[in-house]
Order: sequence, then structure tokens, then C-alpha cells
Amino acid sequence: MARCNKLQLDVFSDLSERLNYNLKNLQLYVQQGALTPFDKLAEACHWHPDVEFISVLDGYMNFFVNGETVHLDKGNGIFVNSNRMHHGYSYDMTDCKYIVVCINPSLLGNDHWIGKQYWEDKFGPKTEDYIVLTDHECWHRDALISLNKIYDEMHSEKRNPLRLLSMAVGLCANIGDHIEEKNEQTTIDQAWIYVWKMTAFIHGNYENKITLQDIAAAGSVSRSQCCMLFSKYIGRSPNAYLISYRIQKSCEMLLETDRSVSEIALSCGFQSASYYSFVFRKETGIVPHQYRKL
Repeated sequence: MARCNKLQLDVFSDLSERLNYNLKNLQLYVQQGALTPFDKLAEACHWHPDVEFISVLDGYMNFFVNGETVHLDKGNGIFVNSNRMHHGYSYDMTDCKYIVVCINPSLLGNDHWIGKQYWEDKFGPKTEDYIVLTDHECWHRDALISLNKIYDEMHSEKRNPLRLLSMAVGLCANIGDHIEEKNEQTTIDQAWIYVWKMTAFIHGNYENKITLQDIAAAGSVSRSQCCMLFSKYIGRSPNAYLISYRIQKSCEMLLETDRSVSEIALSCGFQSASYYSFVFRKETGIVPHQYRKL
């Protein structure tokens, strides 16, 4: 076991998944989502310095956080702590619709403000990795209601950034009142550090040609060890994860840009538009043009 200090976590944060925040100068991500756009209805495993909240609107899904998996039904949700490896997925190819809210620590101001120390105490490596939110406890219900209110405010024509900031901070304060420290001394398996480094390499280089040796070298492990770590901690092979991540990024481009399929294919690391379309159809059941229309 190797202790993961704050410096290591800061480095990992710099390599983590980048979020497309709704507003330019407010690092708050608020969207409705579904599993359908993801390869095999499974989001790519990732992490970020933001705390994340999910509220299930319709259907159900499994949610993986740092090696543990929980089931989320309609009306339930989950809080995922900062810098935890996580992703949602369908285990039976059934779609799930949800609200996702991600709150970046930058909302609490500069390093000298007391709020930053509070964030590190409550949302650092010493506290729980996640909390499943149900309607059985009052404060859980309050958190789930807050998620809906934040979504409505963010997507209102009269959106008020100060109200959004207040609601986001209030949501974190609610979790902070109830989150508990881990019982064991805070340590992180060295294997997790290898996995973080290798997935970060994929996130930062998916548009380029990547080999198994490249991925293994990013984690300073052998190719066989690389495959074993991905199988154990991610649940798929390195190549399957790479393809999944490329497809996920291409889906974002299909929805959010007017770039051609050929441009998107090359931007996401595929050798040609025809090969990209072949892989896209194999993974999702439809071709890119159909996905964009749908």
C-alpha cells in the first residue's frame, strides 16, 4: 500500500477528465444525461477534482466508484467524492436517464479562504468515496431536491449565477455535514496510481495512435500487468477502454459541433471515416450520421 499525498492528488487532478462547464466563468456542470450515447451503455471510467452528484430520473443503472459497485434505481442518486475513479453503466443494456451536477472546488475561492480548507477536510482522500442518496433520510431527500432545483435554474431563461453559486455551495455544505472519515488510515493502493496514470494518458492522447506498450509505459508497468490492472479496476481491456473513450468523445463532437464525420474520425484517433463508422456501428448499433440525426 502506498500513501497518496496531496501533491500526488493535485498531479492527478491536472491529468483528469476535463468538463465542459455550462458557463464560461462558473465551473459548474449541470446537464440531463442518458446512457444511450455511451458505447455499450457504459460511460468511460474517469475522475476529476469536481465532486459529482447523480439523480436518476428514469430507469436504473449500476455505478462504479473506486472498485465498488452500487445499484441506483429511479428516484435515487449518488454523491461521488473528488478525484475518485467512477462511471455509470447498464448491466442489461437498458437505458437510464439522469441529472448530473459537478461542482469544482474553484467555486469556493482562493487558497487562503477558510472554505478551501473545509473542502480539503470534507472532500479529500480521508473521507468516504461516495454516498448513495435515497428517499429514506431527510438530508438525502434535500440533496436530491437540490439537484433538480440547480438543473432548473441553470437551464432557465432568467438564470441567476449568484443563485446557482449559492445552491451549489449549499449542496456541498449539506454533504459536508454528514460525510464521514474512512475508518482505516487513508492509503491508496499503488495499483490505483498506475491505473490513474494510464487512463490519464489515454484521456490526453486519444486522438493519436496509441499502442498497448504506450499505455503500459504511462503507468510504468509491463503489458501483461497493464492488461491485468485494467481488467481488475476498469472491467475491460486497455484497447476496449481506448475505443470506448474515443467513441464517447466522438459522440460529444457529433452532438455539439457541425464538424464532418471524417473530421471527427481523425480527431478521435481513427485512421479513416470508414473504419470509424465500422467501429461506431459495432459498438452502438448505428452509424455516426444516424446518431447525429437521432
